[in-house]
Amino acid sequence: MKDLPAASWRAHVAHWLVAARMRPHAHRPIDPDWVRRQMGRPRFVRRAMARATGAHFELVPPGEGNAAHPEARWPGGEYLSYESTASAHDVARDAVARDAGPTLLYLHGGGFIACSPETHRSLVGALVQRVQGRAWVPSYRLAPEHPYPSALEDALSAYRWLLEVQRLAPERLIVAGDSAGGGLALSVVLAARDAGLPLPAGVVAFCPWADMSASGPSLEENSARCSMFAADTIRRAAPLYAGVNDPRDPLLSPVYADFRDFPPLLLHASTDEVLRDDAMRVAARARASGVQVQERLWRRVPHVWQFLSAVLPEARESVDEAAQFMRTVCAERR
Repeated sequence: MKDLPAASWRAHVAHWLVAARMRPHAHRPIDPDWVRRQMGRPRFVRRAMARATGAHFELVPPGEGNAAHPEARWPGGEYLSYESTASAHDVARDAVARDAGPTLLYLHGGGFIACSPETHRSLVGALVQRVQGRAWVPSYRLAPEHPYPSALEDALSAYRWLLEVQRLAPERLIVAGDSAGGGLALSVVLAARDAGLPLPAGVVAFCPWADMSASGPSLEENSARCSMFAADTIRRAAPLYAGVNDPRDPLLSPVYADFRDFPPLLLHASTDEVLRDDAMRVAARARASGVQVQERLWRRVPHVWQFLSAVLPEARESVDEAAQFMRTVCAERR
């Protein structure tokens, strides 16, 4: 880590602002209802950042599979595209999708207990803008009302729905996510592989939460300097999603997974966040299984700093690299 570039002054400001808001709650008991009310505020800033991406979005109601694919189901959510006149019902056909930029199945973060497609429009919109493509963002069920494997079931059903009902070409598809959604992106592709489904061109995980057993060294090493969480936060949050299940189940905690035959993978994390080693351990396991892996750390930036691509140079750099990765792996699959 000594060779990493120094953080920008904007990164230090972002770290301080996030810490001022989040650290007072880091050691408190977790109230999912309170977290849901607070995440994504102030709303006017979030909406302004989403508009600045130029992405068009529309709500997509729940959709079921058909007789040939009864397990495919869209749980509801949003569709985003950079083309302002695009429609979800017009673009999800082979002829159009073949000529378009990459398509994302994007799984939002929020600790498995909060957030929604709406809270993540600015981040997803920034990716869509850069790849001149589109994204589907499902509304998966949240814990603790719906613990594991509910989120995974919904995300895998959405993946099946895109492939089997919307007939999107897997070589143009990227599965991506941040934080809890980053871990879920890994789990979905592992589950798809185990089910014998066609795999996407690549996977992108920003600051993935990939270990419900809370065993990474960075949990304690960064507990005092992470701008958003402490080790206590992760240990209290994990059982809300894991429920009564073994926290080392590879589909619950991908840090314990076998990554053989996994598609190319990009992982970005902060040196200072408690979840740093979730990303680094996934990278090591995947690379040991022969997976093409790109991982990178940034100094001082807050957890999922990619939200701040409109103002933070490190966020622009991360999103730009992710977009280039998506374009490259899709081109290689043609």
